[in-house]
Parts: sequence; C-alpha cells; structure tokens
Amino acid sequence: MVPLFYHPDVELGKKAIAACYRGGARLLEFTNRGDFAHEVFGELNKFCAKELPEMIMGVGSVTDAAAASLYMQLGANFVVTPVLREDIALACNRRKVLWSPGCGSLAEIARAEELGCEIVKLFPGGTYGPGFVKDIKGPQPWTSVMPTGGVSPTLESLKSWFDAGVTCVGMGSKLISGDILRSGDFETLEKRTREALGIIRGLRGGS
Repeated sequence: MVPLFYHPDVELGKKAIAACYRGGARLLEFTNRGDFAHEVFGELNKFCAKELPEMIMGVGSVTDAAAASLYMQLGANFVVTPVLREDIALACNRRKVLWSPGCGSLAEIARAEELGCEIVKLFPGGTYGPGFVKDIKGPQPWTSVMPTGGVSPTLESLKSWFDAGVTCVGMGSKLISGDILRSGDFETLEKRTREALGIIRGLRGGS
C-alpha cells in the first residue's frame, strides 16, 4: 500500500508521515500540488532520512520531465504521474528511478511497459474498477497494476482489488482524510494504516 499525501504545512506533514510509519507503511507518495510543493517535499524527505529511516519517499502528480528531475534532485525514490508522458520516462530511466505512469487503456499500458515501466498506475481507479484489472491480466499476466482512486481501507474494497490481481494500491483521502488533518487525530491515521496493511497481508496469504 502506498499512502498519498499533500499538505503545505511541513510540521503537519511530519506528523502525518510519522503516523503512517508507526502503522507500518514504508512507502509514501507526496503529491505535487500547490505552490512551493517541492520545498515541502525536500523538508519532509530530510525528516524521513533522519527520523524514519525505512520510509521510502516518492512524488506523485508529476506532469513533465522538468518537475520529475527537480524532485529527483530532492531525493525522490520514485515518480508517479497521472498520465503517460515519455519525457518523464526518459528522465527517470536515465537516473534509474522507478516511475509509474497513469494509464487507462491496454495500449497505454503496453507502451508504458515498452518504455521500461515496472508498475502501471491505473488512474482514476474508481472509474475503471477491479473488473478492468482482471480483464487486462488475461492477455497480459505479466503486467503489475497499482490502482489509485477508488480504493478504501476496508476488507471489501481491498479484497475486490487484490482478487482482481493488483500488485499494490495507492490510497489518498480515504486513508489520510481531511478530517484527520484538520483535527490532528494521528492516532486514528496510525490505526487505519495498520489495519489496512493487516488486511492486505491476509489477502496475500501473509506475505
């Protein structure tokens, strides 16, 4: 599971990421939104390196190669995009940084894999649903899919996706909700993260 998160407040971001970490998350996608988002990411990545050493930080919502390069300079370990952009593929491949493009058709998925993509982001996941994943895994069983959007930290939602054959899931506001960020209830975020990861481990046979 990859939690998705953005907030302009660095200190609040540290608390949210630490809660996910305590809950067992070891990957986090910081979404590139808002002015000076890269500066916030840089501070959060330094915080993780010092305080949460096993956390692997990446960036999402990247729409061009220049932004991808900027975030890689700030230590991004992976780059996620809402669309398939070949310029981003080239920039990331040059640095051997994993990139995951948002795709919505078998043709886009095939092209992404030709460009070296290891894990395809199905976006918006809620629009396509688990049935789409199951259908594309028929002709392309080698394809690794990460749906983002339309995934909830519940047994019903997670079971439907993993039964369809996804490799992992991305989860934003359904996990790190606006209410949690406004109230500062990071104990709930930690608990929600732990429970979701527990469900996923169970669905994957404890692996």
